Amino acid sequence: MSYDDVEIEDMEWNEEIQAYTYPCPCGDLFQITKEDLRLGEEIANCPSCSLYITVIYNMEDFQNDTKKKNNEPQSSQAVAVAVA
Repeated sequence: MSYDDVEIEDMEWNEEIQAYTYPCPCGDLFQITKEDLRLGEEIANCPSCSLYITVIYNMEDFQNDTKKKNNEPQSSQAVAVAVA
């Protein structure tokens, strides 16, 4: 059983570790990445102890984020073509 259920809105995005975090009673932070959320993972673990929390979030918000990235135009580079 998880230590707590936490809404994603109550978690904080940590740019340094590229993960959502939430304070753990042991003094460290529960962590879960955007990729974990895209894959349907809802458990954020604490790296320092055995506790974990269940993250409450809308999976569609993270799946749509992936679709947006896939639809972004790729940067194009000029290619030289030799004509004989």
